[in-house]
Amino acid sequence: MSSTKKTQQDAHKPGNKSRSGQARKNGKGSVAHALLLTIGGLVLAGVVIAGLLVTYALVVMTPQLPALDAITDYRPKVPLRIYTADHVLIGEFGEERRSLVKLDDIPADMKNAVLAIEDARFYQHGGIDVIGILRAGLADIMHGGASQGASTITMQVARNVFLSSEKTYSRKIYEILLAYKIETALSKDQILEVYMNQIYLGQRSFGFAAAARTYFGKDLKDITLAQAAMLAGLPKAPSAYNPVVNPKRARVRQEYILKRMRDLEFITQEQYDQAIAEDIQVKTKGNNYSVHAEYAIEMVRQMLYAQFKEDTYTRGLSVTTTLNAADQQAAYDAVRKGVMDYDRRHGYRGPEATIELPAGGDERDQAIEDALQDKPDNDDIVPAVVLSADPKQVQAMLRNDTAVTISGEGLRLAASALSAKAGKNLKIQKGSVIRVINTAKGWQITQLPQVEATMVSLTPQTGAIRSLVGGFDFNQNKFNHVTQAWRQPGSTFKPFIYSAALEKGFGPASIINDAPVSFPGAPGQGPWEPKDDDQPDGPMPLRTGLQRSKNLVSIRLLDAIGVKYAQEFVTSHFGFDLDKTPPYLPLALGAGQVTPLQLVGAYAVLANGGYRVNPYLISQVTDSRGAVLSKVEPQVAGQNATRVLDARNSYIMTSLLQSVAQRGTGAGTNILRRTDLAGKTGTTNDAFDGWFAGYQNSLVAVAWMGYDQPKSLGSREFGAQLALPIWTEYMGRALRGVPEYQMPMPAGVTTINNEFYFDNFTPGNGFIASLGLGASASGAPVEIGPDGLPVPAPVPQTNPQEDEKQNILKLFSGH
Repeated sequence: MSSTKKTQQDAHKPGNKSRSGQARKNGKGSVAHALLLTIGGLVLAGVVIAGLLVTYALVVMTPQLPALDAITDYRPKVPLRIYTADHVLIGEFGEERRSLVKLDDIPADMKNAVLAIEDARFYQHGGIDVIGILRAGLADIMHGGASQGASTITMQVARNVFLSSEKTYSRKIYEILLAYKIETALSKDQILEVYMNQIYLGQRSFGFAAAARTYFGKDLKDITLAQAAMLAGLPKAPSAYNPVVNPKRARVRQEYILKRMRDLEFITQEQYDQAIAEDIQVKTKGNNYSVHAEYAIEMVRQMLYAQFKEDTYTRGLSVTTTLNAADQQAAYDAVRKGVMDYDRRHGYRGPEATIELPAGGDERDQAIEDALQDKPDNDDIVPAVVLSADPKQVQAMLRNDTAVTISGEGLRLAASALSAKAGKNLKIQKGSVIRVINTAKGWQITQLPQVEATMVSLTPQTGAIRSLVGGFDFNQNKFNHVTQAWRQPGSTFKPFIYSAALEKGFGPASIINDAPVSFPGAPGQGPWEPKDDDQPDGPMPLRTGLQRSKNLVSIRLLDAIGVKYAQEFVTSHFGFDLDKTPPYLPLALGAGQVTPLQLVGAYAVLANGGYRVNPYLISQVTDSRGAVLSKVEPQVAGQNATRVLDARNSYIMTSLLQSVAQRGTGAGTNILRRTDLAGKTGTTNDAFDGWFAGYQNSLVAVAWMGYDQPKSLGSREFGAQLALPIWTEYMGRALRGVPEYQMPMPAGVTTINNEFYFDNFTPGNGFIASLGLGASASGAPVEIGPDGLPVPAPVPQTNPQEDEKQNILKLFSGH
């Protein structure tokens, strides 16, 4: 056997170890050893790195942590907040909508919903949820970057108050350190309170109180469990789970939060079932408050900004207005009703648009959503897309995927648009975008009106504005007609001419001729011959002339007292602008210009006994700490207000205007069954404006209706049909429970035959008995006897002999 073979054989003998085997064994040992060394090195490196990080955090980062003053002395940006006189919140202005609330005032359901989804172990951990951090870190490694957070509520407070929201590891370390620092400085309840007030929840809302107002139009204390769960879903991603923008995603997250609350035993199964079944109505664009006062709060905002500039929106100013919440809502409702009633009288104008509507499914839903996106709700008037239509029934889809059926009375307004003969622009058909309203009688087709109306009222003794509605809808038209619309007042101006005439010797018993009259025109022009709405009725008492709003009577009065005198009188006594009160005869018919606010202030002089009071809206302004920055000390009739009108004049004018309200053009006030109402209708040429101005001792109010671009309201429309119903609707509610009041007769007024006279202008003593009667057409007075009746003109004394002589001479002269 050769040596080679022997070597090979030896190599295969049991117990004989070759060099190659030994090498393999040594190789495996070295790999295991190397692996152990690597793992150990990594662990050691991790410990070293962790130590270095902790050291860096403690030595370098901790000293750089901000002081906690921002939360220990928590003063966030707080908006301007506006209240009624009876402390009902009606508006807010600010970059951040925020309402600070104490933790004890936050409903338990709201707190539990937040804890369930954001930090269920909030009251157990020390500010850092280690398990959550490890879970998030693992997820980050698996996704190759920072994709998940593990922030506790304390860490979110740290981030929201002090840090940015970028996802970086250094920010996370600062967040953890700050969380520990916060936990040592504040109690758990204090931390949660800061969180509930500070967190951003979309729609410029910070904190859950502001969000409840924004999304549901409610105070936080009044929200339901279902609403609380929906709000609790917002902190994670306000834009993604916003119930206004993404209602479906908001609903999914709400249901998940409710399940978490049930699993954590924060709520029972029964509560869960009820919340899941609740149909949540989310506020869209429009009013977020229980009382509509948009025009008034915009006035307040402008006045505050003029004084405080940008600080207006951040320093937490609280404004108390003079508005009464019930009166303000009554005025808003009255304007809405008056405008809608007028709009219905003048017919349907057709759909707002027409779209191609897919047969059904997601495509149809999307088409409807797109069509309604730029059609905001107008309070209770909401947009809808017609699914089917015929003369007997219309089916339509609302914004919230609710299908409504309209039939019977609900189709009355749009009956012509459902006819087969309806024109293209008028016809309601599948795909038409219409407006509907849900009434006590069911759904009805309606439309957004084009006409405008206003209502303003105030307390005549002080000038405090009780209600102010500047138009039909602020979101539709922000022009404030109460303060900005200069319009002709029509016959509502006549009482001021009559008031001026009382000071010249006229009185309610003066006989004025309601007969055609002609006045010389300007150079190059023909004579002015004013007309009335009805036929002249001849001589009548001044009281009847105002009661029936006779134009010719008013013009004769103004001509008799003089236009310059009248101009000076009405501007100095009632506050009208001199440059808008022209000294010519058409002034008697209201040819000047006034605003509704100016007119209500003028009528207040008559209502309060003759004192000038300044209308005002803001009574007090305080800062965020409650310190009073300003407070109005109003002028009060009979105390510190200036008397501008004789008490006798005010008394007799009130008596005249009560005749108007009870038996004249304002007799529509009788629906209120009161004898202490005084007022005057007004209609301008071609019915461009309809007015009613009137008062009771405790409240004076003016209603107006017209188009922004003046045009006729209709040949059969007058102030009594346009504005008077608004006025009575409002006053009926505002005077509910207010006892009747009759102004006491002041000194200097005397009564003859049940009619009033100034005691220095009595029959036979300066009293102008008549105007425009026969030989007295020039204005010469007719004497009135002590009984108040005209004294017959004396028969001229004659000489019989002289008369006979004159007759003989006539015979010879041929006459």
